[in-house]
Amino acid sequence: MQLTEFTDSEIKLVNQTLLERYGHAVTVESAEAEIEIVPGSGQVDDCAVLYWSERGAHFVVFKLADNRFRAQFFYNEATQFGTGKDSFDNLGDCVITLLQVQSDHERQMQGVRSGMTGRDLKELDDYDGPLVI
Repeated sequence: MQLTEFTDSEIKLVNQTLLERYGHAVTVESAEAEIEIVPGSGQVDDCAVLYWSERGAHFVVFKLADNRFRAQFFYNEATQFGTGKDSFDNLGDCVITLLQVQSDHERQMQGVRSGMTGRDLKELDDYDGPLVI
């Protein structure tokens, strides 16, 4: 299979998305990887990759073909996470979903469930503290 590189406009889109997410420029590196384009097929192919690291997590976006992307993040070799979707046909959707899934995971690791308000958390807490007179 022919390796499909990221275009300059795709790289610019990723850089802009990361700038908006983190509030500062993030170094994005280009690389190549061998992955199963079709999960479970056993056949590996080369594909272009964009990689960055931020807030203790490492992120990769694979370009499987023109307008076809896959993404994952990891903390180390043993803790790798995907987006729950095999591929995306829009790079922006791919990166935003990746960042949201990682953000949700980060919150869960900190003991806060995504989407819950202070009221929701209070309702889960049956302990109101000692009665003060």
